[in-house]
Amino acid sequence: MASSTHLNRFPGESASYREARNQLLQAEIRLRKNLEEVAILRRQLPLGGEVPQDYIFDEGASDLEDSKTVRQTRMSELFQPGKDTLAIYSFMYGPKMKAACPACTSILDSLNGAAPHAAQRINLAVVAKNPLEKIRAHARNRGWGNLRLLSSAGNTYNHDYQGETAEGDQEPGLNIFARRNGKIYHSYYTELRLFPPEPGQDHRAVDLIWPLWNLFDFTPEGRGNWSPKLTYP
Repeated sequence: MASSTHLNRFPGESASYREARNQLLQAEIRLRKNLEEVAILRRQLPLGGEVPQDYIFDEGASDLEDSKTVRQTRMSELFQPGKDTLAIYSFMYGPKMKAACPACTSILDSLNGAAPHAAQRINLAVVAKNPLEKIRAHARNRGWGNLRLLSSAGNTYNHDYQGETAEGDQEPGLNIFARRNGKIYHSYYTELRLFPPEPGQDHRAVDLIWPLWNLFDFTPEGRGNWSPKLTYP
């Protein structure tokens, strides 16, 4: 294991602080190693099942202000030349909901900023069950100009890939798909959500793509009982 000490010090720190910080540093080194071990296991997964159909989604113009242009986009068309991985976030905003999910909205606020960077290596899309005009209205309010937004109102994608319950209630999650020899296969889903959380925690299935919670984890207050909202005072 790498050394768990270094010579750098901060103004006014005590010996007890440094001792505790060095113990924490050892745990952080173990965590870094474990995160990479898990990432390697993800990359080593065999291909999952072939996608049962070339799903057809409703998609709008790239300009969110153009609310009238609607086209149909097949799942296969979400793959750009030279990029054989597709990440789809299931956005909890369905026809039975009065408003979009605040937690999903927080995630997508962050992904909107990351999307141009992600597009250099992978394909990224966001799917919700609501009609496209409602999805895009929410997107305009949030300023999501970088996200590829799709409506699954006319297909079974949400049902097939854990985006909704049998009763039609919407569920969040991240699915990864891989294109091989012209066929599309399922690669990964954030299945941690399907297991009971540890006491005092939520499922934390998509926290690795959600910078907000990781930022809070650095602080003395931690995550607390706070939760995201669509608007703040």
